[in-house]
Amino acid sequence: ASAAIKRYVELGNALNATALDAIGTSYVCLLNATELEAIDPPSLKLASLDPSACSQETKNLLYQKAKEAFSDQHHLPAYYELILPYLGGAPAADLKALSKDNVNMNVTTFVALRRDSLLHLTPREVQGLLGVNLPELAQWQHRAPVRDWILLQKQSELDGLHIGLTGGTQEGYINLITPKFPGMSSAPLGTVAAAFQLLPALLLSLLTVSILS
Repeated sequence: ASAAIKRYVELGNALNATALDAIGTSYVCLLNATELEAIDPPSLKLASLDPSACSQETKNLLYQKAKEAFSDQHHLPAYYELILPYLGGAPAADLKALSKDNVNMNVTTFVALRRDSLLHLTPREVQGLLGVNLPELAQWQHRAPVRDWILLQKQSELDGLHIGLTGGTQEGYINLITPKFPGMSSAPLGTVAAAFQLLPALLLSLLTVSILS
């Protein structure tokens, strides 16, 4: 089937709704970037695809196609339901914009978003996306990717959500990274000596920063 699809595209044919339905989601996930580019965006209005099992690269490309397909309905309430199957490929900027539309995204959709996009969202933006489903996020706070997102947020902002999320950054604290020096057996003595000569100055700098903060 993949060979037939490749030949079909090589002949200059666009992948329209009929072709996509014939291919099915399982084969769509196997298309390469060139073949995905052959998808005619308007065809996604008629085809029934579920790219959730596809690679992240495929999700990203299909999202852009879907965004183009439904661009004329972007400001309509129905837009969210139309773009929903493809949100796993949405960039952070689009999710931030969507957070202002009261979409009430369910948590299972949220945790399946692009990881890099999800991690760039603020607590208020997450609240805007989830809406009435926000309390369910607490059930995911010890699991990826929600756990990773929490670690990047200020605890005070998480507290503002009032759903009991913990593990955020406490304001006023500095994360100190202990310098790693080469082992005595593997580093020249001059290098080790120089490192220890710098240690007092480094500690003094850290102490000064702590006092000033």
